[in-house]
Amino acid sequence: MANEELAKSSTTAGLPVAPSMGAAIQKLKLPVHSTLIDGRVVYLCGLSIVVGIVAGYVAQLLIWLIWFFTNLSFFHRFSFAESDPRDNPLGWWVVATPVMGGLVIGLIARFGSREIAGHGIPEAMENVLLKESRIPPKMAFLKPVSAAISIGTGGPFGAEGPIIATGGALGSLLGQLVSTTSTERKTLLAAGAAAGISAAFGSPIAAIFLAIELLLFEFRPRSILPVALASAIAAVIHNQFEGTRPFFPFSGPAVHAAGGPELGLFLLLGAVVGIAAAVLTRTVYAVEDFFETLPIHWMWHPAIGALAVGIIGALAPRTFGSGYYNLHDLMSGTPQAGKLAVWAIAGLLAAKFLAWTISLGSGTTGGTLAPVFTIGGAFAALVTLAFNHLFPDMAIDLRLAALAGMVAIFAGASRALLTSVAFAYETSHEPAAVLPALVACVAAYIVSALLMRDSIMSEKMARAGVRVPADFVADFLDQVLVKDVMGTPAVTLQASQTVDAVRRWLTSATHDARFHGYPVVDENGSLVGILTRREVIESKCPPQTPLGSLIARSPVVVYGDSTVRDAADHMVNHDIGRLPVIDRSEVRVIGMITRTNLLQANRQHLRQNLASAPTVRLWKPRKPATANH
Repeated sequence: MANEELAKSSTTAGLPVAPSMGAAIQKLKLPVHSTLIDGRVVYLCGLSIVVGIVAGYVAQLLIWLIWFFTNLSFFHRFSFAESDPRDNPLGWWVVATPVMGGLVIGLIARFGSREIAGHGIPEAMENVLLKESRIPPKMAFLKPVSAAISIGTGGPFGAEGPIIATGGALGSLLGQLVSTTSTERKTLLAAGAAAGISAAFGSPIAAIFLAIELLLFEFRPRSILPVALASAIAAVIHNQFEGTRPFFPFSGPAVHAAGGPELGLFLLLGAVVGIAAAVLTRTVYAVEDFFETLPIHWMWHPAIGALAVGIIGALAPRTFGSGYYNLHDLMSGTPQAGKLAVWAIAGLLAAKFLAWTISLGSGTTGGTLAPVFTIGGAFAALVTLAFNHLFPDMAIDLRLAALAGMVAIFAGASRALLTSVAFAYETSHEPAAVLPALVACVAAYIVSALLMRDSIMSEKMARAGVRVPADFVADFLDQVLVKDVMGTPAVTLQASQTVDAVRRWLTSATHDARFHGYPVVDENGSLVGILTRREVIESKCPPQTPLGSLIARSPVVVYGDSTVRDAADHMVNHDIGRLPVIDRSEVRVIGMITRTNLLQANRQHLRQNLASAPTVRLWKPRKPATANH
């Protein structure tokens, strides 16, 4: 056959798939229009209910363990009752208490798992990003026990970080006990972590946002619904033990809603707190780097850090333990003064900052929220007291300022904006706190992001070359259909043509070199398979061999109304660079989609991020006058 005739007969479209290929195509389970909810999501919701129940009670158990070790180490008594380490009778002997705890933590890390070190959330993030959400089962035991010892012996941490880590470990463990995908294990891990934070503070909405912003790295119903269920159930368990009262209640006069000028002041306050968030993050990692340079085994680092904690605690007992009473005092009393004097707030800020950064940098275990909240609340209170002294006519409610500073520093340090704002309301039950917290968190987020690229949660992974997602956007390729980017018409070849004839056409001047793969059809026009240009040209078969004899595997196809993301996934799964496109209703070949088409589709997305010239003008620019000669 002449080259011209071959090219003419080859450029056809709308060819049906061969009946013999029907079974093979069905086995491919081609993408269909997915629904928001399917049986798998319901299954995950059921598992998340189990995770929420277990994590909720484990969180309460961890709190009891902390009280037990607090009573044992500071008061030398066996009791699970809540106790305050500030009231210990040990005098300067109290310095030895954190050191003993640090020695035990070092031994657990050395002979158990070094993964117990840290404040919980970064370790959970690392498991999600690098380990397919597989947390070793022993972490569900080692993390809460080590955290209870650390905090119970005076470590300046909160229980929420270990609770998050433990809940995440329980979710991951359940995901490893049953058949799940990596994405489903991530959802269960996030559900366990959210259940932990919800059980600790009774803040289910903030817990959901924390899971989204720091663990899931996505916003879609398939993930959020199971997490929401686990979080809600854990909140019920929190209410069972703690009641429905707010975790940080406001006392004193009623709180007045902030107006425009006051919100402007909270915006400035948030910006200053954002600077503090950057300083705090840099200090933590600088201390950690210092401990890495010490010429002794890392097992001894927690004890060295605990020595500093003991000395600081002997001078400032308010730094021992989680110290949530410090925040209660800041948000109690009059709107101008609270229950803490200026010198007490300044001392608390300095002592808590030193104790926490040294202890955390030494590699011990404990939560971030409690100390960060204390540091941010105390810092904001000092700034507010100074402002109120200079401008008494514009005085800011100290209680609102402490709460706004508390959540703003967390937003700036962790980049969990929505978590922080929701937390402000759910832990205070004060509607008037929402707007001040919102503007303060936004300002702190912006300033801290300008000062440091990575957050306190992601800095360690960034140093190891791991990129932590920061933007949660819909996949653009999932919004474009194959039929909108495919190449048409499909250039096809006949299975009965000889290899020699097709080879001469492929090397002729009339051949379009852009095409590298061709659907091959039989005499009825039905799809037989796919052949590439190289497979035909480099074939060792005799010249008169029918082209259909070269086909070694069944064709992989995609529907015209499937998304480009479906096509890309098909190409990756089958290690191919092109797909015939099939019409769903008539089952016929209507085009070809290649990797080049995928890149062209993504180019549309890139164009959306390019600034364009104004298309609407409020006035027409005046034309320059021309001189008359």
